[in-house]
Amino acid sequence: MIKVLIVDDQVILADSLRSVLNSSEELTVVGIAADGEKALEAVEKLGPDVVLMDIRMPNMNGVAATREIKKRRPETKILILTTFDDSDYILNAINHGASGYLLKDVSSSTLIDAIRNAYAGDTILPATIARRIAAAAQLVGVNRETKIKRKFGLSDREVEIALMIFDGFTNKQIAAALKLSDGTSRNYISAIYEKMGAKGRGEALVKLREAIGE
Repeated sequence: MIKVLIVDDQVILADSLRSVLNSSEELTVVGIAADGEKALEAVEKLGPDVVLMDIRMPNMNGVAATREIKKRRPETKILILTTFDDSDYILNAINHGASGYLLKDVSSSTLIDAIRNAYAGDTILPATIARRIAAAAQLVGVNRETKIKRKFGLSDREVEIALMIFDGFTNKQIAAALKLSDGTSRNYISAIYEKMGAKGRGEALVKLREAIGE
């Protein structure tokens, strides 16, 4: 039996969700919390397998609650269920450990399946939301490239390598990924460090982080 905690400040909706989920032989609703702070208390006390989390709530919103729950109980799966399909909320929720994101107009069967699949370890993203995330991620990537290029005057290839350094690629991994010889890869990296005014990888990472704003 999959234990589910519902977190939503709309009492009527929360009660309706409880009825829907309890209709499944595989699910049992162990509690309802009206905001993020109460959700933290309920998770500690009830130990749910899956948390069905609203986004906009008083005291502590769903994104902040997701972050805290995943810190305290990493094994707990969190599904965001909300009326808002804003890409910023989506990215923040996923980045803080949510297993997926559903809009409140989903059917009962879809919601039950999503909880079951999240519990099994799947990521739940409707096609429309997945497209928004892809578009937002692409925009973030373009912004990172533009910031680095403007800050340090790097070429397109140097920007590509600098981002790989930022993402933790070793020199050998960079050479292999870009089909460069080890010597050519080292030359590019040395040129990048020189343009950045960095004495090595550690200093370069600091400067890259400052330039990108992460």
